[in-house]
Amino acid sequence: MLCANDIIMRGYFATIKEGMVTRSVRKKLRLRNREDYSRVYRGGRSFANGQFVVYWSKQPIAEPFRLGISASKKVGNAVIRNRMRRVLKEIVRHMEEQIVPNVDFILIVRKPAVAMSYVELERSVKHVLRKAGLLKESKRKGPRTAILKDRS
Repeated sequence: MLCANDIIMRGYFATIKEGMVTRSVRKKLRLRNREDYSRVYRGGRSFANGQFVVYWSKQPIAEPFRLGISASKKVGNAVIRNRMRRVLKEIVRHMEEQIVPNVDFILIVRKPAVAMSYVELERSVKHVLRKAGLLKESKRKGPRTAILKDRS
């Protein structure tokens, strides 16, 4: 039996119900209404790869960020669309510390994403977020410098 001390809560809710632990992205980290989606679509920027499209815009009240996920009927039936939403929320939940603050963004699922494994989906989400400039820069120990050999 799990107890509350066994659960580390960070960026998501964790609840214990009859010995079962459920985790989800906090409600304040989700885009909830049509106006928010419309604002991001109209005033935001977009970037894409083969599996995802990301629309994003700056939003001061979004602390640290807010996420919306869209999967149309072209992707598959309701079971497949909901599975993709759950998997993407989980991927973003694990990447919470890497995403820049004060942005709203919408991930749109494309058909090729359905056939991918979790690791491939994670790699693809990181790629499209990096392309959009939504990932924090990795902290390097020093600047990269090329060592040039003198050829004279």
